[in-house]
Amino acid sequence: MGEKLPEDLASLSELDEKSLLEVLTGRFTQNLIYTYIGDILVAINPFKYLSIYEKEVSGQYKCHEKKSLPPHIFAVADRAYQSMLGRLATGPKNQCIVISGESGAGKTESTKLLLRHIMELCKANSQLEQQILQVNPLLEAFGNAQTVMNDNSSRFGKYIQLRFQNSSVKGAKINEYLLEKSRVVHQDEGEQNFHIFYFMLAGISTEDKEIYGLLDPTRYRYLNGRFGKEDVVHAWRLKYAEVCNAMDMVGFEEQEKVDMMTILAGILSLGNIAFETTDSDALKVSEASRGWLKATAGQFGVQEEDLLKSLTCTTSVTRGEAIQRLHNQQQAEDARDSIAKVAYGRVFGWIVSKINELLAPKVDCDVELSEIGILDIFGFENFAVNRFEQLCINLANEQLQYFFNHHIFLMEQKEYKEEGITWETITYKDNKPILDLFLTKPIGILSLLDEQSAFPQATDRDFVDKLNSKFKTAPNFEVVRNHTPLFTIVHYAGKVQYNASGFLEKNRDTIPANIRELFINSVTPLLSVLFAATISRTGTLMPRKAKLQVADDNFNSTRKQSVGAQFKHSLAVLMEKMFAAGPHFVRCIKPNRSKQPDQLDSKLVMDQLRYNGLMETIRIRRDGFSWRPKFREFVERYNILLLKPDLPLDKSSCMSILNSTQLSGWKCGSSRLFFKYWHQEELSRLLERLGRAALVIQKNYRARVCRRRYLSLLEEIRRQRQAQREREEREEEERRRQQLEDERKRRLELEQENRRPASPPVPLPRKHKPEPRPRSVLTSVPKAAHLMPVPRPRSKLFEATPFDNELNVHLDAPLMLQPIDEERMKEKHLKKTNTIRWFKETQVRKLTRDGGFPCWFHGMITRRQAEDLLIDKPLGCFLLRVGQSREGYTLTYRGADRCRHYMVEMQSNGKYVILGEDRAHSSLTDLVQYHTQVGIKPFMELLALPCGQMCDQEPDYEELKDFTSSLSSAVERPAEDQDMDTGSHKVHLEMQRLFLPPGGSSNPESHKPPVLKRISDRRRRLETAPMEHKDDDPTGESRPFPRLYPSIRLAMREIQQIQQQSQDQIPVSSSKALSSWKRTDA
Repeated sequence: MGEKLPEDLASLSELDEKSLLEVLTGRFTQNLIYTYIGDILVAINPFKYLSIYEKEVSGQYKCHEKKSLPPHIFAVADRAYQSMLGRLATGPKNQCIVISGESGAGKTESTKLLLRHIMELCKANSQLEQQILQVNPLLEAFGNAQTVMNDNSSRFGKYIQLRFQNSSVKGAKINEYLLEKSRVVHQDEGEQNFHIFYFMLAGISTEDKEIYGLLDPTRYRYLNGRFGKEDVVHAWRLKYAEVCNAMDMVGFEEQEKVDMMTILAGILSLGNIAFETTDSDALKVSEASRGWLKATAGQFGVQEEDLLKSLTCTTSVTRGEAIQRLHNQQQAEDARDSIAKVAYGRVFGWIVSKINELLAPKVDCDVELSEIGILDIFGFENFAVNRFEQLCINLANEQLQYFFNHHIFLMEQKEYKEEGITWETITYKDNKPILDLFLTKPIGILSLLDEQSAFPQATDRDFVDKLNSKFKTAPNFEVVRNHTPLFTIVHYAGKVQYNASGFLEKNRDTIPANIRELFINSVTPLLSVLFAATISRTGTLMPRKAKLQVADDNFNSTRKQSVGAQFKHSLAVLMEKMFAAGPHFVRCIKPNRSKQPDQLDSKLVMDQLRYNGLMETIRIRRDGFSWRPKFREFVERYNILLLKPDLPLDKSSCMSILNSTQLSGWKCGSSRLFFKYWHQEELSRLLERLGRAALVIQKNYRARVCRRRYLSLLEEIRRQRQAQREREEREEEERRRQQLEDERKRRLELEQENRRPASPPVPLPRKHKPEPRPRSVLTSVPKAAHLMPVPRPRSKLFEATPFDNELNVHLDAPLMLQPIDEERMKEKHLKKTNTIRWFKETQVRKLTRDGGFPCWFHGMITRRQAEDLLIDKPLGCFLLRVGQSREGYTLTYRGADRCRHYMVEMQSNGKYVILGEDRAHSSLTDLVQYHTQVGIKPFMELLALPCGQMCDQEPDYEELKDFTSSLSSAVERPAEDQDMDTGSHKVHLEMQRLFLPPGGSSNPESHKPPVLKRISDRRRRLETAPMEHKDDDPTGESRPFPRLYPSIRLAMREIQQIQQQSQDQIPVSSSKALSSWKRTDA
């Protein structure tokens, strides 16, 4: 290890570009990729795995002091979280983390690390935390793609809002910005389509490919006829499994996933439709692509003729008369690509909307929630050809740079001047004129673009000519003389030349009415919902429940707003949220353009440092005052330091507080105080010391109060015992006196009897023969007295883990027994009854196999019974039981020295998840099988041996014994009676008996209305149908299928036949020309 390099650039004694670059380069070579500039973090992308993100490291950055640990992205997350809770110098306030940098600088990875650490900080063992973490891989698959600058480039922007109540996360919301939809139909050389297409084609099984209508990836025009090498395809296959698991974890339904994948397959098929002219100048689909048209129609759930009509002509209604205008070949191809772009954009918008719906906070509306926002937006881009998307992306980065300048330079130096603080003004590169060039009304670039987009006959050349005439004298605009419509903008990060071809079309982003009507009437519910949805002012998809509302013009009114106007409005809303929160900045740096580890291009890094303004940032953080509270805010927060109540909220109180702290380097203005960035930590440390002292005082006071209460209770017990002893002694004395008195009386009677004279015997009357007693009455055996049950001690295998469903253990003293709480018992019985009903209605058919239960399933047994079963079992033995007070299961595991109980939840989509795990399972059997290979977190314990029942002859409990005996008796019944009780219905009846409440009827039909009886009869008849017909029925209950699966299957066969015929007809010499666009290299 080399010399110790400074961790904070604001502490450099000599500040120049050379020393700054030397420090960053030296730290980078030592794998120290994080460096502070005051409270700003600089992160250099290492392009390799580092061991600084392990769980042990994450644990160190929890409520830590900044100086005690090296700079880290986890420290930013911890600072934002503590600031939101009000534990640092400032009071509770919403926070936002702004991650900026050019494409490939590591913004997406930084976002994932921030999310992961914040979830660790607020960990409350709820499944919501795992669901939030699964959002990133899901959105990455659908919104990221490989570009020449970055293998995992975000082609959209997102602002993640984490909602908190106190310290626990309660929900999340995703705001998405400007998806690059044009990538679906066109990619430049060296680039790829969105990840999900490659993941899907690599990960879907051969059987599922036939279901969705997917063929060889090299056949698809939208993928440029290219696919990956074997190792890349293997990685894509694993990614597809991650995406499917993420959808299951978040809560997507199985049918929704099938519909979504079918639409994606339809987009790929749509791209292969080619057109050719006929003798009548009308267009038709080429013979080679007839099968692709049929496949697309089946995948989209529409009629083939209607789809062809929407591609080849446009229908408009004028004065009640429908007029059809035929397309030429270019217009038909544009319509085809337009459908693909819009369909993909709607699918992506629906995914974001669905995530927001599933992760919405489940709290009352009047509950105020705190928030941490994380902005992960596309980085600054400058490609060989820059289009409309690059213009919007770079505009967003200009807006972020202005936000950074406003907080770090503009607002800070303005307050110095207003408060009379002596200050030497630091000059910085203000990009406000560039924003004005874009956003000013009515002559900004976006306003002129909307103006030209409103004219149907306007061209991209007209738009560029308009820009040249308006901005030819502007310092940040340069005119380009070329036959191609080009113009140049001088951004804060450098000059970018834009090609305006397609600007107007992309800004309009219109959908022909006949295409929208066609897809609204699709038999695929998801596609119908997507095209019936409205679009908000920010471009967000807003699905609505009512499906067939073609005549409703609300959609058209919202879609009249252009893409540029939507993006402009969404940026304004974003800036409003960020200006209202406490900002934390992460500046990401790209070390080289070749994406290689351990290589740093000094010129590239220096350029990024310059245009990000890091030199000026270091200077203002070193000499400036980043924290500037008002007098009132400061006194309200720190009056406790003087230990005096009722301090006036004025300047004098501030001076008294500060004089008692021995802080130096601060200044006082006319209405507020000015502190360095490190003053917050020192004041926070003083508050923390008082907090610890308060804890000690509270601890001792509570200990004294509890001790006094304990002694009084002990004295009361002693008094009761003494009174009990005295009472027993009195009773014993009275009993002994009574015995003596009885003995004296008996003696007196005997003496009197002996003194009487003898008399002759008198014969007694004869008695009747006694009646015989019943056999059941045993007079010789005295009836045992009723004894109170003696509670035995709890099992030593018990451990109160956070994964159990019953943690309320009451240890009442024998002499302080409380009366039974009737309401509590009723509530407990009601919960148990509801759980039984849930199990019988939703779980019986899922759990049973061949008329029985798995050996590891033990019904609704208690925690004590589960521990007793495992007490003498080997390590790794396990069982599953039904929760007694909730709708779910508990997995009991025999650990090394104790039993652990893990909660198993069933999500709204029917998937099973162990609380705290990041994987969802379709059944309990799959869950058990998976965890025989992968350990259960956090102890990584493998399921080794199912517990089974206590013996082989009979089950553990009476209910299961009755269940198995009834199963065996069912074999002896006549065939006609047995047919009525076969399959899952028999199991359903027996599980009713298994969990039947006391006094309930075991016959489920006795409580059913006649209608439900007929439904259940029909269900039993369907279940007893031959199993071979189930494979031919794509709508069976085993799994969902696309709505028009038969049509898709026929279309795939037709495509394959045409392909085979074309290969037979093409001579061998022409095979090279055919393979020129079907490259298989990555």
